[in-house]
Amino acid sequence: MTDLLLRQATTADLDALVRLENLSFDEDRISRRSFRRFLEVPRDRLIVATLAGELVGYALVLMNAATRLARIYSIAVAPSARGRGAGEKLIRAAEQEAVEAGRIVMRLEVREDNQSAIGLYERLGYRQFGTYRDYYEDHGNALRFERRILFYEPSGNFPEVPYYPQTTDFSCGPAALIMAMAALDEGQSLSTLEELKLWREATTIFMLAGHGGCGPHGLALSAWNRGFHASAWISKEGALFKDTVRNEDKKRVLELVHEGFLHDIGQTEIELRHDPLTLDGMERALHQGRIPVILISTWQLNRSRVPHWVTVCAIDDQFVYLHDPEIDVEAGETVADKQYLPIDRRIFDKMSRYGSLQPLQAAVIVGPKREP
Repeated sequence: MTDLLLRQATTADLDALVRLENLSFDEDRISRRSFRRFLEVPRDRLIVATLAGELVGYALVLMNAATRLARIYSIAVAPSARGRGAGEKLIRAAEQEAVEAGRIVMRLEVREDNQSAIGLYERLGYRQFGTYRDYYEDHGNALRFERRILFYEPSGNFPEVPYYPQTTDFSCGPAALIMAMAALDEGQSLSTLEELKLWREATTIFMLAGHGGCGPHGLALSAWNRGFHASAWISKEGALFKDTVRNEDKKRVLELVHEGFLHDIGQTEIELRHDPLTLDGMERALHQGRIPVILISTWQLNRSRVPHWVTVCAIDDQFVYLHDPEIDVEAGETVADKQYLPIDRRIFDKMSRYGSLQPLQAAVIVGPKREP
């Protein structure tokens, strides 16, 4: 049986691409002129599948210049090539092209009544994240799917960090700290009980709505009290998160808690720095076998302006790799989506600042256990 061959399209494929497009679609067709334009844009990719020298399929991948997203704009397989896995092979080839171009996520749209295509995408790990109403020429709706395609490959340059998901809405700090401590001590407990103990020790009492969150002073103390070296890097002095409450009594409580943390830190050898921790500083810490736990704003991740703790696991020339302890199960997220999550270095620089007027930058670096 003749095998399918995949390669990059050339201008010599134009006639065959147009024929396949007209055979595959009654509406929303890509014109010859558009195919030519896509071929001439070096950032985008047009992959074709051939069978016995005949062009029988294509996948068109668009690379957004401003983001780390790629998008399968169109995919088609001739009837003569169906049943040979051509669609799956084209998708996998498209993903590989996008990975080599430094893209993190692949997205695509599919008609909501195209059950065979939806089944294929779901089998390949894509999940629906939205809907475009009145998307097609016949006013049909399109379902939006995406899949993370770029994953961290351990190099041995940094400690391996186990993953632990937070089990409450308010314990991202303890979960991030647990991961950092577990990277340095195989005996570290990864349990909900330990997570809640840490939250009780490190909470700032009041923050936004609901249960209080944890600040850098409390997290550093919690690590120290469990025998680890610890340092805290905080871009401003004074009680943190005071602007999240309006009641003066609550503000005073935050100030008293802060004074208590400072007193307790004064009884330890925790290094307290009122400077932001730079990316270079994070990378140095990782190379030294220490694990940074960073406060970020989640705006860049989910358009929510909420302070959130994550664990930095690795850094390379392009990305900062995070363990994000929050998994949105209802949105279909899994551990694979939040483990070694690659964040563009420039975007991470924006993420690691909470607040707009005088952004707070806060980090706790957890070091190996101290000598008894």
